[in-house]
Amino acid sequence: MNRVRLLVLNAALGPLDYRVPDDLHVEPGSVVVAPLGPRQVLGIAWESERLPGTEVPDARLRPILDVLPVPPLPAPLRRLIEWTADYYCAAMASVARMSLSSSAALRGGGTITEYRLTGVMPSRLTPQRDAAISALDGEQGTIRELADLAGVSEAVLRGLVNTGVMEPVVVDIDRAYPPADPDHAVPTLSDLQTGAADRFVDAVKARKFAPFLLDGVTGSGKTETYFEAVAEALRMGRQVLVLLPEIALTENFLKRFESRFGVPPVVWHSSQKQSERRRAWRQVAEGGAQVVVGARSALFLPYANLGLIIVDEAHEVSFKQDDGVRYNARDVAVMRGRFEQIPVVLASATPALESLQMAEAGIYEKVDLPSRFGEASLPEIAVVDLREQVPPRGRWLAPPLVAGIEERLERGEQSLLFLNRRGYAPLTLCRNCGFRFQCPNCSAWLVEHRLSKRLACHHCGHEVPSPSQCPECGEADCLTACGPGVERIADEVAQIFPDARTAVVTSDTLSNPEKIAAFVDAAESGAIDVIVGTQLVTKGYHFPELTLVGVVDADLGLEGGDLRAAERSYQQIAQVAGRAGRASKPGEVLIQTRHPDAAVIAALAAGDRDAFYAAETDARRHAGAPPFGRWAAIIVSSEDEAEAREAAQNIGRAAPRLDDLAVFGPAPAPLSLLRGRYRYRLLINARRSAALQQTIREWLDPMEFAPGVRIGVDIDPYSFV
Repeated sequence: MNRVRLLVLNAALGPLDYRVPDDLHVEPGSVVVAPLGPRQVLGIAWESERLPGTEVPDARLRPILDVLPVPPLPAPLRRLIEWTADYYCAAMASVARMSLSSSAALRGGGTITEYRLTGVMPSRLTPQRDAAISALDGEQGTIRELADLAGVSEAVLRGLVNTGVMEPVVVDIDRAYPPADPDHAVPTLSDLQTGAADRFVDAVKARKFAPFLLDGVTGSGKTETYFEAVAEALRMGRQVLVLLPEIALTENFLKRFESRFGVPPVVWHSSQKQSERRRAWRQVAEGGAQVVVGARSALFLPYANLGLIIVDEAHEVSFKQDDGVRYNARDVAVMRGRFEQIPVVLASATPALESLQMAEAGIYEKVDLPSRFGEASLPEIAVVDLREQVPPRGRWLAPPLVAGIEERLERGEQSLLFLNRRGYAPLTLCRNCGFRFQCPNCSAWLVEHRLSKRLACHHCGHEVPSPSQCPECGEADCLTACGPGVERIADEVAQIFPDARTAVVTSDTLSNPEKIAAFVDAAESGAIDVIVGTQLVTKGYHFPELTLVGVVDADLGLEGGDLRAAERSYQQIAQVAGRAGRASKPGEVLIQTRHPDAAVIAALAAGDRDAFYAAETDARRHAGAPPFGRWAAIIVSSEDEAEAREAAQNIGRAAPRLDDLAVFGPAPAPLSLLRGRYRYRLLINARRSAALQQTIREWLDPMEFAPGVRIGVDIDPYSFV
């Protein structure tokens, strides 16, 4: 009898066995539909010896209903799913679901009707129609997708269709992408770049697992170097995955890719339309998507013939997923390369300490690009001591930074002011009664956003209109903004330099690819004089006329007691400093700080990265912290505070007593209320020799909790809030 074991895509269910009807062919990795009680569920056929389950007599097996028309998940991807679930203490079903992340793609092909503007204007132009026509220029999609994009109702768009302003277009859902040309625009590389590129090309040809750390200063041409490995993979008919940490970086990368290979790559991220995700998923699975550029979730797509993985800006914290399956895409990418037997390139100007240690141990091969490409040189860095160079009362820019901006304005050059804090001010309070605006769902202050006239929580998204009076005492004109955000810095620039053209660059203002493209075009054309931005502008952008970078508050990132606070601050400031002087004009960086003697600031000022990393390495080794020890967190949450506290205390009392493992807590999380749930944390510090994941499973699996309690495990945590 033909039977099959399924990994059912429901984390609450274990493996289930089914009978395979004679008219269906099932192999490991096949995606099938199976009955479960009165319902139907999706499952993936799995090797029974790798997925232990309860044996069921043949007579009790129910038949599977259908095998979906998609290629089976390849064996290397199945091994990656197993490894990820095991390492990060996650349910296999939850990991596997990321591989089947486009439910629409699991059915057969066909056509779909999309719509686009014809250029005809309606005889009656209402405000809604005018807004839709302006928003949809150059766009094509279904009525629902276009309505969401334009912010109007579907009825408005159907009216435009009826009047000939929009026309239907029948498109093949799964149509192929135009092929990239590896020889479209071959660049001239420096000798250093050529040496690095040749090493990557040889690794692609070898078809073996080879992890590289590409360590190159900002502006050294790392992208052009690994593009040669991409070109070789294309010549061999193999697929390439490029992971980027921010969707905002995608637009700039797409332009560079298209210039080199003649066509844009295939894009994968959460902001895509459903039809785009469906097409991309099927072309990935069938081998038609040659190069995929995406966020971390692109790592789990079912590539038919993967030949190379690039992780750009590999140090970035945003590669770590902080909910659901809490995985680090940088590390999982290396493991996928191992299972696929292909090279993996981790590229960064400021590598993570863990990556540097892997290179020092000989596990990664380190490739260096120590100088900028062409005529460009690294910028001069100077520290502005805010204790001595005090900004005027009510302002945040010290005199040397103001003078630097003025000098650039006179020369027709650009300046960038960096402050990693969105909005106008992080706290608003009443001068009369002391009331502070706090989120009702989180233990966090509401952030004032003057551009949109709202107070917002950056954790749960709760928003309220900016009030005109205090809700506590009723007093008008008594609300005070405390501390600066980027909007406040932009206001200050406008007050000092009223003729300067200023752009605020955050995830609020660059919320879609169109806005990002418009910003890049404006900056490159010289239509912006001063850019004020968050970490969104610290990487990936190349503006030839940008010669001054000002770090408004270098001390901000050192607050909070985060294990990696010093490393993150160094990386962030070094990255934003790298935006200055990327062309022939020299660059200057001014770092405002009240702690000029702090190790991070001193290392940045001296340009001595090695000294900083050496000191950070010694501190981590002494503390038994990664990469010399292991951290794991257990996060307990519930809508009932007493319930969460009791569950956390029970976990603490059941903690194992082992020589190679220490458990701290439980204690209320620094962000003790998040999205309406009360949170407690336990932190585990283990030696590298400890069986950390096995210990956690044996500790937590036998325990029972109230129905409203959620238990999360975070291996190698990056967030401690």
